[in-house]
Amino acid sequence: MKIIECPRDAMQGLHDFVPTELKIEYINKLLKVGFDTIDFGSFVSPKAIPQMRDTAEVLDGLELGSSKSKLLAIVANVKGAEIASNFEEIQYLGYPLSLSETFQQRNTNRSIDTAFDNLAEIQDICQSDDKTLVVYLSMGFGNPYGDPYEIDYVGQFVDRLDEMEIDVVSLADTIGVATPEIISPLFRTLIPKFPHIEFGAHLHSIPTTAKDKVKAAFDGGCRRIDGAVRGFGGCPMAKDDLTGNMATETIIDFLNENEVTTGLDELIFKEAINFSNKIFLN
Repeated sequence: MKIIECPRDAMQGLHDFVPTELKIEYINKLLKVGFDTIDFGSFVSPKAIPQMRDTAEVLDGLELGSSKSKLLAIVANVKGAEIASNFEEIQYLGYPLSLSETFQQRNTNRSIDTAFDNLAEIQDICQSDDKTLVVYLSMGFGNPYGDPYEIDYVGQFVDRLDEMEIDVVSLADTIGVATPEIISPLFRTLIPKFPHIEFGAHLHSIPTTAKDKVKAAFDGGCRRIDGAVRGFGGCPMAKDDLTGNMATETIIDFLNENEVTTGLDELIFKEAINFSNKIFLN
């Protein structure tokens, strides 16, 4: 089971800028926990996401030598991918591709068709520079805009991604609309159909429904799931009332209850949770 910890997603919408040294200290604690991957930053326009304008400086301060975690950085266009690919320390580039035309425009100011064109160029960059591209299908479980959505529609997107040799596709519940009745059947349909793709879940939730959503993803065959300490954060580009990210503690609790080995150092994780107060509760 791969757990992807997402301090980038947790921090990116904060109004006050988190000092670079504080980001570095926090992420270095997370690097000691044993997560498969840390989604640590993004190479996007500082006008769009000012909180992440120091990603390169943060990367320079990370203590990677003793960590088994891989690093993921979000990019929104070809320029960002070119910058991110220059850093040997980064293994994954994440690209947001929306199933909703409305949200694609909101999030990246371009159409879905244009986003696919960009994606093809970014995949070429990744393949040339030995990076793995993770495509986040935002609005992956439905949308509030009345844009098309059904399992077959999602499958059409994944077909195109499969043709582009995308290895990892994470379905993102951008505004928390997913229910277990949607989550499990979607993974059960997609995973057997696309055996060469690793599917992930990036879920948002209120606390009372969180564990049911994790269970639905797991029961559907998903073995890659994103979380953020204490459920902090959410997508600032959605511009709607947001539920929080999936709390990493909820994911771990579910796995422990079902005797699924995580390989995480939970004592260090508790230290990271306590440290998170300095960032999110000040």
